Amino acid sequence: MSFELKLISGNANRELAEEISDRLEVPLCCAEVSRFPDGEINVHIGETVRGADVFIVQPTCPPVNENLMELLLLIDAVRRASAGRITAVIPYYGYARQDRKHMGRVPISARLVANLIETAGADRVLTLDLHAGQIQGFFNIPVDNLKADPIFARYFEEQGLNTEEAVIVSPDLGAVRRARAVAERLNLPLAIVEKRRVSSEQVETFNLIGEVRGRRAIVIDDIISTGTTVIEAAQVLEEQGAAEIYAAFTHGIFADRALERLKAAPIKRIAVTNTIPPPDDGDGIIERIAVGWLFAEVIGRIHEHRSVSEIFPHY
Repeated sequence: MSFELKLISGNANRELAEEISDRLEVPLCCAEVSRFPDGEINVHIGETVRGADVFIVQPTCPPVNENLMELLLLIDAVRRASAGRITAVIPYYGYARQDRKHMGRVPISARLVANLIETAGADRVLTLDLHAGQIQGFFNIPVDNLKADPIFARYFEEQGLNTEEAVIVSPDLGAVRRARAVAERLNLPLAIVEKRRVSSEQVETFNLIGEVRGRRAIVIDDIISTGTTVIEAAQVLEEQGAAEIYAAFTHGIFADRALERLKAAPIKRIAVTNTIPPPDDGDGIIERIAVGWLFAEVIGRIHEHRSVSEIFPHY
């Protein structure tokens, strides 16, 4: 039986898949993902994958439902083609924000999506910075949930922003763990913007824990969608005397005119990884952090049955 490493890309983030391919020096498989006239997704794998160790690169970013369905059909296609092992490489895991019943008569979407991926035939999942760590427990297959703090620490060191006057900022209480991990890696203090969410559309910020006056404030979180949270946090930081404001996010969705609103906010630069294709920002405030090298390294280790935690400790 062959255990050749095979890489397949859906349409969600072909650029990232090509980065991984170039780093591993493994060409992307011939795989066509098209549409029938009625809009249904049509998948055809154009080469043999029998007995192969197949890695399917497909974040479930917007359009979420389209990209999720592509992923499921790609998994099903290679399973039916007798692949030896199938790893779903999902750099951004959509539907992760509904991970529990916070009120009556709502779904646990993250669990349902996990069930769908398993049922389709995935043997393993590789992702980056799940919105909620407990989602790993929704799967009955191995899940490698890589963390973004070493990526951000490395980026700020390369940019020369990790000076003594810098402070890492959590934009809300939910992001404290991520922000603290970056602060510890850079040996910088931590500040927290405490907020109260009034509704899904309105966020009221009312307290700042920590000192930012005269400092370079660096806001850290996993997802930026509409930008409301970071804009509110930036306004508080500016009011409290921060000298400069930067921000870094693992997953950049930039929905609902977010980019336009962010450019009007007191934020000098926003760094996002390319788990989701970054928006066309021209010479604006968005800076892309490539993570193809990281996924390539981890894919190589999984394929060769070597430890992932040696380079990327879990916690």
